Amino acid sequence: EVKENPTKGKKVSVSIISSILDVSSHEWDSCALDATGPEKFNPFLSHGFLSSLEETGCAVKETGWMPSHIIAKDESENILGVAPLYLKSHSYGEFVFDHSWADAYYSFGARYYPKFQCCVPFTPVTGPRILVRNTSFKDQVFDVIVTALKDLTAKSQVSSLHITFPSEAEWYKLKDRGFLQRIGMQYHWKNRNYKSFDEFLMDMKQSKRKNIRQERKK
Repeated sequence: EVKENPTKGKKVSVSIISSILDVSSHEWDSCALDATGPEKFNPFLSHGFLSSLEETGCAVKETGWMPSHIIAKDESENILGVAPLYLKSHSYGEFVFDHSWADAYYSFGARYYPKFQCCVPFTPVTGPRILVRNTSFKDQVFDVIVTALKDLTAKSQVSSLHITFPSEAEWYKLKDRGFLQRIGMQYHWKNRNYKSFDEFLMDMKQSKRKNIRQERKK
């Protein structure tokens, strides 16, 4: 357990838990809700979703996803922030293809796995990864968790720490804290209030409509 003093008179302890079930859903979801805002709540950051991945054996040590979640508390044991973290023995289920990095490590006689991955397993959905309660010292709690992530990576002697699909605000904040940046591209489909599939097709050129209709008949 690491202790920091992010603000005057405020001590924050940081610990690692081996299962999200070690923290209550109310406390975890309160952090997630404050991090995203109630109007943009991300269900993939919820305790229910992440715990289901552990309880069904999807994101567990045996499948190469060893939970190592970060929990930050104040002196009264109130949770101030959390971060979903996994010790990975492979790169599957991340939707970030870093096999060339692994090959580069091996070509120099170094070991790429295990590595730490701060993410939502199997879910390439952008959102905050360091989930902090909305307090007057939330920026300091954010820094404490980032420091804890770095310290854990160094202490564990793993190759690297990856924070994937963070929010844009986090992306910039993490750069200021020494992280290398990576840019990915996604294509998102949006429903423009289409009343039917045919109405959706009418937004396309005739040739594309024809191809899609032929494909659907196969």
